[in-house]
Amino acid sequence: MSVESGRDGALLREVTQFIYCEARLQDTHQYEAWEALWADDGIYWVPANGEGADPDREMSLIYDNRSRIALRIRQFLTGKRHSQTPPSRLGRIVSNIEILGCEGDEIRVAANAVVFESSTRGETSWPSRNEYLLRREGADLRMVRKKVVLVNNEQPLYTLSFLI
Repeated sequence: MSVESGRDGALLREVTQFIYCEARLQDTHQYEAWEALWADDGIYWVPANGEGADPDREMSLIYDNRSRIALRIRQFLTGKRHSQTPPSRLGRIVSNIEILGCEGDEIRVAANAVVFESSTRGETSWPSRNEYLLRREGADLRMVRKKVVLVNNEQPLYTLSFLI
């Protein structure tokens, strides 16, 4: 896809702003607003031990359908997530946002990210390659699928107690 034309450039800007908004909501612990970005059939996947070809046959750090995403958010909102007391301070850098293809109302996107976490246990960096499947629902974009491949997921990892 050429992002040189006006229409493709406008789509790239819209997708980029959506991903930046998602990052801000995650970093500022705005869980309910982050949850509202998801489509009803959304899947949130963080594979373990490599690129993650098939979540039904391979280990995952997170593999949540839409109802599990909602449950995860409700758990965050209880204030009883002891690994997040006090909440981690997060700073996320998102880059290399690229539209991989469009089909109908769906847009495949790739991006890189690094999350810097400061918590009571210390400081941790979480570099990742992210894949998104976005869908236009009316005037808005929604996440249908988000796959976060942690660059170091083949090594022992701290507990992910925030939204990566």
